[in-house]
Amino acid sequence: MPPDSNSVGNFIFLRNIPLLSVFFLFVTAPFASAGPALSLQELIEQTPAGTEVPLQPGKYFGPVIITKPLILDGHGQVTIDGQGKDSVLTIKADNVVVKNITFTGSGDSHDRLDSGILIRSASNVKILNNTIDNCLFGIDLQETHDSVISGNDISSQDAPLGLRGDGIRGWASHRNIYSKNRIHDSRDMVIWYSNDNIIEENEGWNNRYSLHFMYSGGNTVRNNKYHHNTVGIFLMYSRDVLVEHNEVRYSLGGTGVGIGLKEVDNLTIQHNKVIYCTSGFYFDLSPFQPEKYNFIKANTIAYCVVGFDFNSVLERNIIKGNRFIDNLEVVRVKGNGVATGNVWEGNYYSDYEGFDRDQDGYGDFIHKHDVYLDTLWMNNDWMLMFSGSPVISVINLLARLAPISEPRRLFSDEKPVFSSGSALLASVENLAYDPPMIDIEKEDDDEFGVPARFAEYDDEEDVEEEIPEDSAQKDNFNRYFLRQ
Repeated sequence: MPPDSNSVGNFIFLRNIPLLSVFFLFVTAPFASAGPALSLQELIEQTPAGTEVPLQPGKYFGPVIITKPLILDGHGQVTIDGQGKDSVLTIKADNVVVKNITFTGSGDSHDRLDSGILIRSASNVKILNNTIDNCLFGIDLQETHDSVISGNDISSQDAPLGLRGDGIRGWASHRNIYSKNRIHDSRDMVIWYSNDNIIEENEGWNNRYSLHFMYSGGNTVRNNKYHHNTVGIFLMYSRDVLVEHNEVRYSLGGTGVGIGLKEVDNLTIQHNKVIYCTSGFYFDLSPFQPEKYNFIKANTIAYCVVGFDFNSVLERNIIKGNRFIDNLEVVRVKGNGVATGNVWEGNYYSDYEGFDRDQDGYGDFIHKHDVYLDTLWMNNDWMLMFSGSPVISVINLLARLAPISEPRRLFSDEKPVFSSGSALLASVENLAYDPPMIDIEKEDDDEFGVPARFAEYDDEEDVEEEIPEDSAQKDNFNRYFLRQ
């Protein structure tokens, strides 16, 4: 019996109930979710101090600010987008923890220091395992102390190298730990006017300065890897820094420097590898103070255009136990100067010409580094293009066999280590050196007097003011330099 029209209509209606329900939910879903959901700033303000902000997975929008102790944990499922305005997150409180979040979309103002995370006048802050991308500056600290910045992946906005922001910027920030961060495609990591920080196990690439110090003291730099940057580590106007067990590779270009020193004192740079750089080490007016030393010990400098590049002839660099392997030039001194005022002892040189017949680990003859035709490119980098060519090699050989003028001796090492793999290089015996005390007043009586850069120095006008231990200014006082 054929169905009547009513039963047919009812059947069609029942069959389409699921389809109609899905359509209804799809159309009304946006309106259902447009209720009184809190913004991230409102969530932060309503969370009690010292507790964790209840974040749900997804994207939130900034800029936002934290002014009380809180935990902000995205558990790897939260993105905060600054929408191109100012800094994405600003912290102005002690004891804040921010971790496992992606920050993106800061503003582009260098004047405001637009950052992924901006920290101001805080202590005991922890910034852990975050990703910061498309932000002008990565993490910017000012007067921030006793904090930990660890495990973050940081890159800047897509801009020419000089117009990017710094991956990490520490200004007047003391006793912080920067560890296991990956900083790339940014400008610099800078530590300025900041003391007693630890920078360890970080990696930096495609930057300008992977690590840059200015007016800072007592910092430790160890176990970092910096590669494919313009400069690996550069220390300027700083004191009492320990740089050890780092690896710097491929700092290339006309200004490429592995480790640079400018007007720095009492540095210890040891057990580092500097490989395939334009200049392995660069020295400019270092050490600066007339009674200070720098210690360059047990490093490997290999396959560089210039191993040690001296822009001045200041003395008192103690150079011991280093390996100089197959550099195009071991040493270069600008301005027809020499490096003989430094202590060269117990280093290995791949171009050493001699034997170790008594098997004591040291070469039988003094290693003398004289320059003949090499002076052609000592002050003219373009001439290096011809270095190693057959004609220049023959002329240089003839100049050494029958010099027509007195060669210039850049340095000599009386105890060159014979083998690059010798344990003697890094031994306590080989690296030991007790520098003599220098009496500046006695030096003043010499024929040439005090160095020109200190001629107008007046102790009475430059005495550091004592600050009480309980003073609020204590943390912002740079014990290595004058008041900031």
